[in-house]
Amino acid sequence: MDCHDCHQSCQPKRAKLSKKIFGFGSRKSANNTLSRESQATIALVGSPNVGKSLLFNLLTGTYVTVSNYPGTTVEVAQGQRTIAGENVTFYDTPGMYSLIPITEEERVARNLILKESMDLVIHVVDAKHLGRMLNLTLQLIEAQLPLLLVVNMIDEAEKLGIWVDENQLASKLNIPVVTMVAAQKVGLKKLIAKVAEHVQSTPLSLTY
Repeated sequence: MDCHDCHQSCQPKRAKLSKKIFGFGSRKSANNTLSRESQATIALVGSPNVGKSLLFNLLTGTYVTVSNYPGTTVEVAQGQRTIAGENVTFYDTPGMYSLIPITEEERVARNLILKESMDLVIHVVDAKHLGRMLNLTLQLIEAQLPLLLVVNMIDEAEKLGIWVDENQLASKLNIPVVTMVAAQKVGLKKLIAKVAEHVQSTPLSLTY
């Protein structure tokens, strides 16, 4: 799939590993299924075609591991990056429209963010359809998840006469908000800075 006008694939080059990245036991809870070696875990969520996988690739680089979520045929990608001195693991979840799952992909995404105790959830939305996509944002807020909203494709929205006030939106939702053009890396430094603030200010669980 081409991403806007950059003529580059939104899907990162993923390296398959014979060893699963998922296993029993974790630093969060004995009931969790994700194996983690990092000090912080962050999940990227959002509906299809919002630039979520492109953003995941920008945050983690081209080398990631991919494996099926336990008990399913749905793949979840994992990549790492050092932010604020912490080893951070990012998960690119399957596309989802709601926390009420209809498809297996949505069920996996829901389980990953609700049962795996992520340190932060980054919800990526398309600025052109912000009103419609904020429904999932509100569900994530109601679920009391640590949340950061990324409003992507603001360049395309502005061409349609749609302007997003980052500060006003953050104030109304009471969560951090970053506006971006991920295809051009616009807003990427600000996003990483917001993640760094969260990593530095949040007490993270110890590895057992």
